[in-house]
Amino acid sequence: MTLVVGVDLGGTKVRAAIADARGEILAVDEVRTADAGAGLAAAVAALEGRLVAQVGAAAADVAVTAVGGAGVVTGDGFTDAPHLDATAAATLGGDLAVLVGHPVALENDVNVAALGALHAREAGESFAFVSLGTGIGMGLVIDGRIVRGARGAAGEIGYLPMGADPTDPDNHRRGALEEVAAGETVAQRYADLAGVELDTAEVFAAAARGDAGAEAAVDAYARWVAHAVGAVIAVVDPALILLGGGIGSREDLAPRVRDWLAALGFVDTEVRASALGGRGPLLGAVRLALSTSSPEPARASALT
Repeated sequence: MTLVVGVDLGGTKVRAAIADARGEILAVDEVRTADAGAGLAAAVAALEGRLVAQVGAAAADVAVTAVGGAGVVTGDGFTDAPHLDATAAATLGGDLAVLVGHPVALENDVNVAALGALHAREAGESFAFVSLGTGIGMGLVIDGRIVRGARGAAGEIGYLPMGADPTDPDNHRRGALEEVAAGETVAQRYADLAGVELDTAEVFAAAARGDAGAEAAVDAYARWVAHAVGAVIAVVDPALILLGGGIGSREDLAPRVRDWLAALGFVDTEVRASALGGRGPLLGAVRLALSTSSPEPARASALT
């Protein structure tokens, strides 16, 4: 039995899927990212071990593990990953390979989500996948290929010099734009306006009910997303902007972003939410693992 494992290393949780050589997803499991900390590689290895046990396989049956993680792939790990333990992230690939006993492929998490959308044929050959959740990032696909840039940092739109003061060194770790477009800013804006603490999902629900403070908080978030998307459209001119991630995949966000884009003068580019939700990064990670183990990987199946 030949298996692969795809891992979505998120800011709040680590999700992993185990698949066979045809790309059929056999099992999915997860663990909180905060519980891993400096023991990140060990936590991912343990998660993989659980998946192997769930499908009744042996560790030796896994040929490749592919990990999509926040930040830039540098050597055997990730750098500029603000939501991960920096030391653990920097050597994750090498450390994990030692623990699992087979090759480990690494890729930026939003690039992996874009691969998932490409693989599921959710978009055409040229599109931008903008992930909105714990942070903000972009996977850019041009002519069916991921654009990584000279240093692997293409798509790190959280560092666009807008939103917070881009000259303040305190805003350099996760980026000036991400300071105003990270997921927690929705809840913080609402707390500042209404004096009530709700989580992000609750703020969106309150906005749908007509709560003025919630509508203002969500609209401010959509405005900054639209500024980022407008910059991408101006430079790249993609056929489609696909919004994904825990917040981006919400159907009630895309119309607000489109409204702000129109106000900014961008009316010709389609903007819509990805229908894959949390499945996208796992589909992309499985695709990456399959492409690493075989030059012509099978098509990964949809996840339930």
